[in-house]
Amino acid sequence: MFVSTAFAQTATDSQPAPVSGADSGNSVVHTETGVAHDAGKGVFPPFDSTHFASQLLWLAITFGLFYLFMSRVVLPRIGGVIETRRDRIAQDLEQAARLKTDADNAIAAYEQELAEARKSAAVIGQEARDKAKNDIDAERKAVEASLEKKLAEAESRIASIKEKAMSDLGSIAEVTTAEIVEKLLGGKSDKAEIAAAVKAVRA
Repeated sequence: MFVSTAFAQTATDSQPAPVSGADSGNSVVHTETGVAHDAGKGVFPPFDSTHFASQLLWLAITFGLFYLFMSRVVLPRIGGVIETRRDRIAQDLEQAARLKTDADNAIAAYEQELAEARKSAAVIGQEARDKAKNDIDAERKAVEASLEKKLAEAESRIASIKEKAMSDLGSIAEVTTAEIVEKLLGGKSDKAEIAAAVKAVRA
C-alpha cells in the first residue's frame, strides 16, 4: 500500500559506491542480489510527509468503498429488519387493541345479561310472593268459611240441644214439683196448676 523510494545500482565489484545528487545524505548498501536498502534516518512510513498524498488517496478510496458497502448492503438490511419489526409491533398493537375491544364488549354484554337476570329474578320473586300471598289468602278464606260454617252448625246444634234441654227441663220440673207437692201435702196435685206455676217461674 505504501510506496518507498528505492534505488538499485548494478555494481561490478563488492565495494559500495557513493550516491550523488538529492540522495547524497543517504547511504546505499549493495547486496549480492543487487537490491539496495535505505540506511537513512529510519522514519515510520505513515509519518513520512512524502507518503501523505498516497495515504489520502487510499483513505478516500477505502472510505468510498466502505460507504458504498454500508449504503448498498448493510443499511438496506438494517432498514428491512427495522421495518419488519415495526410492522410486527403494529400488528401486535392492533391485535391487542382488537382483543381489548372484544374483552370490553364481552364484559358489557355480561353486565347487561347480569342486570337482565337480576331484573328477571326480581320479577319472578315478586310474582312468587304475590302468588303465595294469594294462595295463602284463598286458603285462609276457605278455612275461615269452613270454620264459620262449622261454628254456625255448632251454634245451631247447641241451640237445638239447649231448646231440647229446656223443654225437657220443663217437664222434669213439672214432674219433680208434682212429686214434691205430693210428698209434702200428702195427696195428688193438679198437673195443670203445676205446669202453670213452672211456666211462670221460667218466664
